[in-house]
Formats: sequence, structure tokens, C-alpha cells
Amino acid sequence: MRTPTRVLLAALLALLVACSKVSAENFSKIQTGMTEQEVYAILGNPSEATSREVLGVTGTAARWASGDAVITIRFVGGKVATKAFDKPAPK
Repeated sequence: MRTPTRVLLAALLALLVACSKVSAENFSKIQTGMTEQEVYAILGNPSEATSREVLGVTGTAARWASGDAVITIRFVGGKVATKAFDKPAPK
């Protein structure tokens, strides 16, 4: 790979990481009772999501990951029930 191509690729990768919506700032915007649509407007589409229905109540666990940061939100009846932000502490 030519050097200019490597520099461009590194710059694009840095830009993508800097633009990540998986941050402590965005996590703090998420409040219990918000709808899935409101959360998606802040964080974008999740990296993965699974849904279940038990006794007529729908529950979804959604996960947003970027680098070593992960936001996990559990929705019950389409609204935020619990949330977690995980990021290893700097060494």
C-alpha cells in the first residue's frame, strides 16, 4: 500500500472513531422511560439487538459498541427500563 493511501486510511479511521455516538455524553442523555425511537435518534441503530415477548410484554436488549466502549439498554414495552455504559479505565 502506498504511503498516501495509508495516511488517508488512517485519517478516515480516526474520523470514524471521533464521530462515534457511543460516548459518556450521549449515554447521559438517555433517560428511563424514553422510547426506542428517541434512543435511536441519539445513538443511531444498535450494533445488535434481541427481542422477546413474555406474557404479552415485549422486551428488547440493544447494544451499541465502538472501540472499547459499550452502551447496553433494555427496553420493556418499547421504553427504556435499564441502561449501562462500560468502558475500561485508562491504564
